[in-house]
Amino acid sequence: MDRGRTRIAEDYHHDLQMLRSFLASANASDLKRRSHGTRWTNGQLLFHMVFGYMIVRALLPLVHVLVRCPPSARSTFCRLLNAGSALFHPVNYLGSCAAAAVYNHRRMAFKLQRTIAALEARLVAETTASLQRRTDFPDRWDPFFTPAMSVEQIYAYPSRHFAFHARQLALPAQ
Repeated sequence: MDRGRTRIAEDYHHDLQMLRSFLASANASDLKRRSHGTRWTNGQLLFHMVFGYMIVRALLPLVHVLVRCPPSARSTFCRLLNAGSALFHPVNYLGSCAAAAVYNHRRMAFKLQRTIAALEARLVAETTASLQRRTDFPDRWDPFFTPAMSVEQIYAYPSRHFAFHARQLALPAQ
């Protein structure tokens, strides 16, 4: 694997280790406590951090279609997604609230481990050329999305998202 892929995989495994550490050190009241700077509890925010990985896994097939579309189709699709950002944000918030009950602290690490394994398998199978392909992206949906992103940047996204939100957790010191 080249350096970019190796770094992405290392970041994935670091995040899994961090999630396990957060979950091992947190008790039920810690998970119910509000996080710093969000409306989520720590438990809901931890799920949201895992969800960032789940979203990338689900989006990659669509991204591989989009990178092969004409630029006008990519930009039109992206404009439609950005136009829907007012709906996306409440769904993102409420979805993480509800899903945290299903993917509770006993299931989150297992879900992240499986999701990372699937992402790594896809990442290894990517060609250098496919990783460099770019598409328009809905930059109003997330602060780490930019107007155009490469496939490699999309693979790297969940770790950036995870690290950002890890700083917002109100959990005991690790």
